[in-house]
Amino acid sequence: MSLLHVVCPHCHTTNRVESDDLASAPDCGSCHKALFTGAPVNLSATEFERHIARNQLPVLVDFWAPWCGPCRMMAPAFEQAARELEPRVRLAKVNTEEAQGLGARLNIRSIPTLALFAGGREIARQAGAMGAADIVRWTQAQLVRVPA
Repeated sequence: MSLLHVVCPHCHTTNRVESDDLASAPDCGSCHKALFTGAPVNLSATEFERHIARNQLPVLVDFWAPWCGPCRMMAPAFEQAARELEPRVRLAKVNTEEAQGLGARLNIRSIPTLALFAGGREIARQAGAMGAADIVRWTQAQLVRVPA
């Protein structure tokens, strides 16, 4: 059993949660809302930085844009993947139209692009739309390579 830092998807406060309590629907100590909702979190560039830097959970980010047909097609699959991967992985979405500087800094060249972050750094990237099972499978395969 260990303490993990988990960033709230609502108020973006960092919480300490026992690893054994992740599956027990923990609440945020600040806003008292559920830390895990089974849905991706929409993040601004500032919120993205906080979730990547302060979460001790891996964070899977879907970089997308509202005008992108494949992005819109993949959205329900990403939501389903969130239900399957939480609370072991936080899923988030970043609108590259609203966070253009972030997309440029991270060298996001095509959308949708999935990027997996652990320990504050990017560990894997996959461009193109995927189904829910493929998102879950790809994420789990990447996490196996991450030291605990």
